[in-house]
Amino acid sequence: MVARLVIAAPSSGAGKTTVATGLMAAFAGRGLAVSPHKVGPDYIDPGYHALATGRPGRNLDAYMCGTGLIAPLFEHGARGCDLAVVEGVMGLYDGAADQGELASTAQVSKLLRAPVVLVVDASSQSRSVAALVHGFASWDPEVRIGGVILNKVASDRHEHLLREALGESGVPVLGVLRRAPAVATPSRHLGLVPVAERQAAAVEAVAAQAEQVRAGCDMEALLALARSAPDLRTEAWSPETAGRSHAGGAVLPARPAPRVAVAGGAAFTFSYAEHAELLTAAGAEVVAFDPLRDEALPEGTSGLVIGGGFPEMYGGELSANEPLRKAVAALAATGAPVAAECAGLLYLARSLDGSPMCGVLDADARMSERLTLGYRDAVAVNDSVLAPAGARMRGHEFHRTVIEPGAGALAAWGLRQPERRVEGFVQGGVHASYVHTHWAGAPEVAARFVERCAGGPVA
Repeated sequence: MVARLVIAAPSSGAGKTTVATGLMAAFAGRGLAVSPHKVGPDYIDPGYHALATGRPGRNLDAYMCGTGLIAPLFEHGARGCDLAVVEGVMGLYDGAADQGELASTAQVSKLLRAPVVLVVDASSQSRSVAALVHGFASWDPEVRIGGVILNKVASDRHEHLLREALGESGVPVLGVLRRAPAVATPSRHLGLVPVAERQAAAVEAVAAQAEQVRAGCDMEALLALARSAPDLRTEAWSPETAGRSHAGGAVLPARPAPRVAVAGGAAFTFSYAEHAELLTAAGAEVVAFDPLRDEALPEGTSGLVIGGGFPEMYGGELSANEPLRKAVAALAATGAPVAAECAGLLYLARSLDGSPMCGVLDADARMSERLTLGYRDAVAVNDSVLAPAGARMRGHEFHRTVIEPGAGALAAWGLRQPERRVEGFVQGGVHASYVHTHWAGAPEVAARFVERCAGGPVA
């Protein structure tokens, strides 16, 4: 059994990431093995979680992976750990639009049978805090709110008023945090600036968050609350088992492991840890490369995965690396499997904000004022290296760019909401789309991709 806490809030902006990351780092500093998790499709917060704990940040997304995988994925990530800290998403009860509690922090807390610590921005209230906490604690009796951490408290007098108001609520105050500029993390058009872009500053910020939490929170009470979580009684998810179950138990014929190159570095920071694990379990050798620095693909590359990130912030540098752009285009021209999501889609385009990109796709991309954000129900429109036509998947879009045209002659996905449309490109071995997917929810994707990389059929 792994002790565990879910860090939630009434709304976005209350300080969940600061508190969750600070708790992770503070407990890790005490010698505990801490497993970091994030509810929902967020890629950026897990980077700070990984920095705080020294372990991969893992997502728990009930929409993309299904409710039945939440506890097994949690157990997989937390194996061998003393404590797990799960950062929530948005407000405690906010989930997928028009889907009730689906994918909400509240739902995940119930699936994990984990106590919730509510982080409240107390900067503009005193006695009203008790009504707010009471409402959240009583809304769903299956959600166990074990305590509250008051954030952005102005003074000792303010703290006294808040504690007095909460004294009759039945929900203990487990921490009080003052406003502290040192713990702040800069943001831009898609949220926090990723760790990979500010490594030294991020290390300092996480250290400051840990110190703030240590000074302002009852660490022993929080640990006791985490240890009060009951046994989950579930089997941990396994990339090997998941891959076999979707291959019908079939054993692939012996052949050399295909080398799959996965883009990383500051421009391509969006990925789920389970993707590389599933590729490896399917028989691939996974090798990372950095399109900002490396002028060639890893030797012997059979397939290419280019996930999400911020190419728009590095358009000039990516464009200047002409040798790599040509290498990517040459690989795609051979029909080799290439899976590109969001940032990867932009990198494969002809241009991004006027700067030449790889030119694999006859399309041009540019920044936009409009934020495209939300879960997507997707259907494969054409056969590709990722899915056969008609396959259904769930995904997520998150970008402030547009690409024209939005779909190729052979589109990648047909989307049902928020409006019906086709998007993305299937071109030879290339599958490029704005839609992020989580392969733990569809492990057959990794198996299919690796089979194609190995020169096998894609039926």
